[in-house]
Amino acid sequence: MFTQVPQPLNYAEALLAQFASLSRAADGAALLGDFMRAVAQLSGCELTQLYLLDATHTCLGMNAEFLNGVLQPREAASLPADYDDEQLLQFALCQNRVVSLGKLNGSLHETGFLPPQVAPWQSLLCVPLVNRRKAAEGLLVCASRQHVDLQGFADSLAQLGSFVLGQLHLLQRLRPPTDDARPLKASVPNASGYGLIGKSKAMRDTYSLISKVLHSPYTVLLRGETGTGKEVVARAIHDCGPRRSQAFIVQNCAAFPESLLESELFGYRKGAFTGADRDRAGLFDAANGGTLLLDEIGDMPLSLQAKLLRVLQEGEIRPLGSNDTHKIDVRIIAATHRDLSALVGEGKFREDLYYRLAQFPIELPALRQREGDILDLARNFAEKACSFLQRDAVGWSDAALDRLSGYAFPGNVRELKGLVERAVLLCEGGELLAEHFSLRMEPAPKYISLNLRERLAQFERSLLLDCLRKNAGNQTLTARELGLPRRTLLYRLSRLNINTGAIDD
Repeated sequence: MFTQVPQPLNYAEALLAQFASLSRAADGAALLGDFMRAVAQLSGCELTQLYLLDATHTCLGMNAEFLNGVLQPREAASLPADYDDEQLLQFALCQNRVVSLGKLNGSLHETGFLPPQVAPWQSLLCVPLVNRRKAAEGLLVCASRQHVDLQGFADSLAQLGSFVLGQLHLLQRLRPPTDDARPLKASVPNASGYGLIGKSKAMRDTYSLISKVLHSPYTVLLRGETGTGKEVVARAIHDCGPRRSQAFIVQNCAAFPESLLESELFGYRKGAFTGADRDRAGLFDAANGGTLLLDEIGDMPLSLQAKLLRVLQEGEIRPLGSNDTHKIDVRIIAATHRDLSALVGEGKFREDLYYRLAQFPIELPALRQREGDILDLARNFAEKACSFLQRDAVGWSDAALDRLSGYAFPGNVRELKGLVERAVLLCEGGELLAEHFSLRMEPAPKYISLNLRERLAQFERSLLLDCLRKNAGNQTLTARELGLPRRTLLYRLSRLNINTGAIDD
């Protein structure tokens, strides 16, 4: 750690002294100020800065700055509100990678976060600061007006910074904020930051959950009806997190039989089975360092569930036909439209795997629960369709908007996307009309000739069909949701001539 710094023994003694001094800080503000002074003394830099993520882990703000031997006032009007647009800072933070630049003057890098000086800044060091869970919580920045190599300080300053983060959290727990110094309310994450669309309360709650888990290594379980955009959310977690420069791979667990799914995930060695004429890496290896989305996890065979549990617990895999295991570093996101807890009760899903996957569940709302989002999504899909077809943008008639707003969308966002793309193809003018959208609506006149009993039966039939579709034809879950004994549900299905085998999940 000290081989690349001048006078390593003296540096090590000074570093140890700073650890001891910082451990005696009485409050958070004093701790951060002393930390900035310590880094300046250790590195010899004229400028040291500390940037920390906010409570939602979406906004990077400056918390302390030490310049030319003076601790700068935190409330200085010249400080921006956040530093989300600073590419160097975001690169070091999201990639969890040290950035060291020895020839800053004249380079193409944007350094607007450095205070202007008469003599230009020449050298820069950005060091990510991680917590006990190895998740990045902030950045330490050192800058000098001299051409010096700061890379050698990175490891030791990172250790010191992580220690300071731990001390800061400890002080915050021991000394809760008073009414006069209460923390700022965490801002609602910006939808555009995740590439998602929607301003409804249901989606704002979803953004908040994403922000909590974005920079952590926790396994995420995405739950929701078919077509709610589980893969889109999984990609947003990957693209906005620290693994975004690595691979994002999707595997549908219902798309392969058990034997093929195992070889697809774990890979195999030559001769493992008939036709295995060479070694082949599996998807866990292909996603190493990145993210693997296991879609329709509820359809994974029980024998494979045991192997997946070991991957989650030990972080290692063993390819088919091999006696050796090897470590992997993959963030796993699971997705399903089924009720895994009910599958556990039926013996179709391992209970230990369920609790391991449900470490951080996110329930995605159905489109009918996202008040006001339908029109925003529809306009976005229309714009993309026009761009893909290389045609002029289309407008929307009031009748078309009203028709979409009044539809329940059983197929959720996926159904809306297909309807809008088809409407753009059908549109020959510059405006989308109501007749361009073929919605599966029950015509109202059909009830005119029905008596009360027939109307009630029609309503009951529609309700039962919707509930069965939502639960993928599962009668036990449907009965539970409707508050009926299973035997009563079976009787009503038989009386209304509903064939559960024809239910489309």
